[in-house]
This record gives sequence, C-alpha cells and structure tokens, in this order.
Amino acid sequence: MSRLLTDEELDRQLQDLPGWAVDGTQILAGFEAPDFPTAIRLVDEVATEAEDMNHHPDIDIRWRTVHFALSTHDKGGLTQLDVELAHRISQAAGRFGARARG
Repeated sequence: MSRLLTDEELDRQLQDLPGWAVDGTQILAGFEAPDFPTAIRLVDEVATEAEDMNHHPDIDIRWRTVHFALSTHDKGGLTQLDVELAHRISQAAGRFGARARG
C-alpha cells in the first residue's frame, strides 16, 4: 500500500505536472478541451486509466472544461498513486489537445 507523501516530496513531484496544485488533502487540475465531445473522450480515457490502477478521481465536467481531484481517501491524503494518475491524466489531456487551466 502507498504511504502518504511529505510536503517536500509532493512539491518536488508537482514541478513535473503543470496545472496541478495542492488543495488540502487533494491535488487538483482543470483541462480545457477543444470541444465538448473531446472533453467526454478525455473523461472516458481517464476512466479507463483509473480503472486499470484501481484509483479513481473525482471528475467534474462543464461544457469543454474537465476538473480532476485526486486523493487517496483510505490514507487520508496524497500518495504516489495520486501523482501517477495525475501524470496519466496530463498525458491523456495532451493527446486530446486539452490545455491545462491555471
């Protein structure tokens, strides 16, 4: 099982994840897709990745903007699973032409 990351570890790892930020016990990012159907395809791609990892994000979609919130709830904070899923989400967003929103 993953252990909680220290603030230092998390800060260092988030440097490689543009658009992601810590908010309490979760990391958040939003991505703007070129259009609504592309945003839905991004959500579908992330759902498949999350299912493969057995680590599921909170997802909110508003027209063509998709917001993701990651946390390891059973650990009460952030673990390496969250960072890995954030990388996978960012990579999927890039493949779909979605830009990180700041």
